[in-house]
Amino acid sequence: MSDSAKRRVVVLGSTGSIGTSTLEVAARLPGQIEIVALAANGSVARLAEQVRATGVRDVAICDASKEAELRALLPEGTRIHSGPEGLLEVATLAGADIVLVAIVGTAGLHPALAAIEAGKDLAVASKEILVMAGEVVTSAARRRGVRILPVDSEHNAIFQCLDGRGNADEVARLILTASGGPFRMWSAERLERVTPEEALCHPTWQMGPKVTIDSATLFNKGLEMIEARWLFDIGMDRIDVVVHPQSIVHSMVEFVDGSVLAQLSRPDMAFPIQYALTWPRRCRGGLLPLDFAAMGALEFEAPCHDVFPALGLARRAGNAGGTMPAVFNAANEVAVDAFRAGGIPFPGIWRCVRAVMDLHDVRPSSSLDAVVGADAWARSAAEAWVANHRIG
Repeated sequence: MSDSAKRRVVVLGSTGSIGTSTLEVAARLPGQIEIVALAANGSVARLAEQVRATGVRDVAICDASKEAELRALLPEGTRIHSGPEGLLEVATLAGADIVLVAIVGTAGLHPALAAIEAGKDLAVASKEILVMAGEVVTSAARRRGVRILPVDSEHNAIFQCLDGRGNADEVARLILTASGGPFRMWSAERLERVTPEEALCHPTWQMGPKVTIDSATLFNKGLEMIEARWLFDIGMDRIDVVVHPQSIVHSMVEFVDGSVLAQLSRPDMAFPIQYALTWPRRCRGGLLPLDFAAMGALEFEAPCHDVFPALGLARRAGNAGGTMPAVFNAANEVAVDAFRAGGIPFPGIWRCVRAVMDLHDVRPSSSLDAVVGADAWARSAAEAWVANHRIG
C-alpha cells in the first residue's frame, strides 16, 4: 500500500474497548493507517495519554466541563473541540478519509450523519446507528457516494464473505453467530436471580458493560439482526442466528445453491477493525492465525427463544420497520441501566422492551426527527415501566 493510500482515521469513542483496539491496530500499521483525531466523553487522563501517543492535533471531549482539565494535560498547539458541537467538528475534519464510530448508545448518530454529509466513509462499531436510523443513514450514504464499513465482528465477517458478490439474489441466508453469553444453559427460573456482576462476566469477549449485558440477554444479537438488514439490504426473513460458544466462526453466508462461506479468526476485535480500515486490501498486522489442530471441536446449536426472547422481539421490530427498531433499542438501553442499578431483575430487561413495543404506534422513519422522537418516547415509556416494576 503506497503512502497516498494511507487511511486517515478519526476515532469517536477512542477510550472505550473498540477505540483502544483501533489505536493498537493503527500503531502496528503506521504505513497504512494514520489516526488524525480522537474523541471521548469524559475519560480525561486516558484521552490525554492517547493524544500524546498518537500525536493527533485535534481532540474532542464531549463533556465540556472537563475541557480545562484536558487542556492542562495536552501538548501545546493541540486543538480541543468540546461538547456535542466538538464531536461534529472532528467528525467532519478536513483531510480525514474515514470516521470510526465506537460510541455506545445513540450519541453517535448525529456525528455519523455529519461525517457522511462531509463525504467521509463510515466504519460502524455502534449498532445503534443503523438500528435506530438505518433508512436515514443508508440513504444519506448512497446520496453522498460514501461507504459504510462494518466493524462488528459478525457483520465484518458477512462483509468479507460477500465481498465481490453483490448479487443479493444469490444469497439464501445471512447467519449471525452468537457466543450465547454466560447463561446459555440456564433455565428461565434461574435467570430471575442473575446479578449484574454475573451478567458482566462474558466467557469469550472483553467488552464494555452495556454490550456485555446485551450479549448476556442476546439483545446484542437482536440489534445485529436489524443492523444486518440495512448493511446488506436484505429482508429480516433471510437473517438467522446460531449459537457458537467458541466464537471462532464469526458469521456465515448461505447461498442459494446450498454452499456456505464462513469467516474464521481468533476472538479478537483487532481482526475486523483492521479489515474495515484497510479494505479492500489485506495487510500484515502481526495478528495470530488459527491453529486448527489445537483448536479442537467447533459447536453450533439453536438459540433458546423461550428462555431468551430478545431475538423474537428483534425480528418483530425489524419486520414492523419504521420507528419500531428505534423503540426496541431505546427501551433496551433504559432497561439495561435499570438492571445494572439493581432496579429490575435480569428478565425485566426483555419484559420492559416488550411492554414498550406493545404500546408503540409505528411511524415512518424516513426523517431523523421521526427517529429522535420515537427514541425519546420509548425512553419515557421504559422509565415509566421501570418505575412501576422496581424491585422492593
